[in-house]
Amino acid sequence: MNQRLPKTILIVLFVAILIGMLWVTIKASLVESVFNVGPRVWPEPWWVATLWDAYCGFVTFYVWVFYKETGWLSRVVWFVLVMCLGNIAMSVYVLIQLFRLPAEATWADLLLRKS
Repeated sequence: MNQRLPKTILIVLFVAILIGMLWVTIKASLVESVFNVGPRVWPEPWWVATLWDAYCGFVTFYVWVFYKETGWLSRVVWFVLVMCLGNIAMSVYVLIQLFRLPAEATWADLLLRKS
């Protein structure tokens, strides 16, 4: 059974993620550069574990992007964006996919590569 995609709900969710990530990133950047905190936090085991967890999630998401994208240039560009911007890039990618779909789209239309 191919269920209809709750497109509007997903758009609201990923816009909220994008706005939240931009807000927290800009707020943190105004306090201190990410490049200044590295030496202080590397010894912290939970920071390292959280970083590993985040990048494993980025790679997991990117496997789907690699599958969806057929051109090597877009695959490379999205890899760099996901690895550098994380959830900001991920939410933008999903929003692009959602806006390309018709209102009556199904989950398969979102998740599977077009033939």
